[in-house]
Amino acid sequence: MAIVETHELTKRYGRLTAVDHVSLTVEKGQIFGFLGPNGSGKTTTIGMLLGIITPTDGGFRLFGQDGAKELHATRRRIGATLETPNFHPYLSGRDNLRIAAHIKGVDDRRIAEALDIVGLAGRQKDAFRKYSLGMKQRLALAATMLGDPALIILDEPANGLDPEGMREVREIILALADRGATIFLSSHLLWEVERTCTHVAILRAGRVVRQSAVRDLVAGATVASVAAPDMVALRAVIAEYPAATGHTERADLLIVHLVDDDLAALNRFVHARGVALSHLAVEKRTLEDVFIEATSAAQAGGT
Repeated sequence: MAIVETHELTKRYGRLTAVDHVSLTVEKGQIFGFLGPNGSGKTTTIGMLLGIITPTDGGFRLFGQDGAKELHATRRRIGATLETPNFHPYLSGRDNLRIAAHIKGVDDRRIAEALDIVGLAGRQKDAFRKYSLGMKQRLALAATMLGDPALIILDEPANGLDPEGMREVREIILALADRGATIFLSSHLLWEVERTCTHVAILRAGRVVRQSAVRDLVAGATVASVAAPDMVALRAVIAEYPAATGHTERADLLIVHLVDDDLAALNRFVHARGVALSHLAVEKRTLEDVFIEATSAAQAGGT
């Protein structure tokens, strides 16, 4: 069952097209990562899904219902938090959740459960202003889960957190998914997305340039690391290799993206042009590799 569907969803501000004919589908039970560089249209898309921003063209459906016409009804089944949590600084964490529960029409008895899930039961009486950034993000997640929403939309939930804070947020997201929620989250933390999400869509300049299950994306074409005594000559040769779709650099290595797994052919090609390799190995393909390929291709005019 599709929980979120967008069809040619578009938002223009004068001559600027912030979201450009975005079509995507989020199925029930998925943890769906919505990725893209800063300014690519992620937050604008989320704003349209939440009814904060009015689309210019296209449309969307939530739980199979017209998103624009039935937003009031579907909103009761949605929990959302934006990048910056909006709470009363001098109220306690628990009192802030009481306000959120009242707005949502949720019984106060659900607050204790939410605080327990996010690990704030022991700090619930502390004022929000005394919370660390990680605690503030966890309180926002607690407010989001009040009422057991079927769809949870998160905008950069781990932004600015240290590794421990990111781990805590990741575990909460996985716990929410285990409870049956569908998660739609935007993020630029690709390593966290790869560890957390089941599916992703990659946005570039307002357009979706890749959408798939994470496991399918990272199991695609081969990524090889190569090095040579003359790295300048190696870069020039790799740029000419027909099976290379692009390359990046990491320390003293070139990370080459290939359309096949024939490393012997790569070695022969380089050797025939007078460059002797000192290193050649298969690398584990990561979501970051996919992201760079997709956004670089889009930037150059491809898809």
